[in-house]
Amino acid sequence: MKKLLLLVLLLALGAGGYYYYQVQNGPKGALLGAAAAVQAHDMAAFEKYVNVNSVTTHLVDDVAQQGSFLTSLMPGGSLMMSGAMRLLKPTLANAAHQEVQRYVETGSLEAAAAAAPKRLVKISLTGLAGKIVSPESEFKGIKYIHEEGENALMGLEITQPKYDTTMVVEVKMRHQGDHWQIVQITNSGELLRGVARLEKKRLLN
Repeated sequence: MKKLLLLVLLLALGAGGYYYYQVQNGPKGALLGAAAAVQAHDMAAFEKYVNVNSVTTHLVDDVAQQGSFLTSLMPGGSLMMSGAMRLLKPTLANAAHQEVQRYVETGSLEAAAAAAPKRLVKISLTGLAGKIVSPESEFKGIKYIHEEGENALMGLEITQPKYDTTMVVEVKMRHQGDHWQIVQITNSGELLRGVARLEKKRLLN
């Protein structure tokens, strides 16, 4: 009986170790690594798990396509309809990188938005992110993970108490050999349109 109990215990420990290895080296591991880097205010560690240049460049593209939807979210949003944001894409992507770095260093979206350089199109990407993930928002959990070869899509469910709802932020990840890395927020445009509609409804009510 004691030998059987010991065998079961060893199997359980082995399964637990395998699960831990899978989590640490799978897409979830990148999420945990990025979160730990933010907690430690370590930008170098953060960039191991998040390709900030890729994420911010895609984000600028997505935001530039939203046009008048952003007018209800922050002043200056309507300027994007003139194509100014597309013309300033490299500058805005670089500014977004600075904002992300400031956020990781301070843990504050307000500080990140304040770090945004003054420019013609007064759009803070971290400021827009704050409209989706407010200070009152909470992380509910991972809604789904779809792996396909070297790529994966992960849905992160968050609460949005201001509108009494939840939202799913979908991130695209790419395998980098010994770890995964977030390279894009795939539904940022959809999220911004959704928040704009909810804000409009809230103001009307």
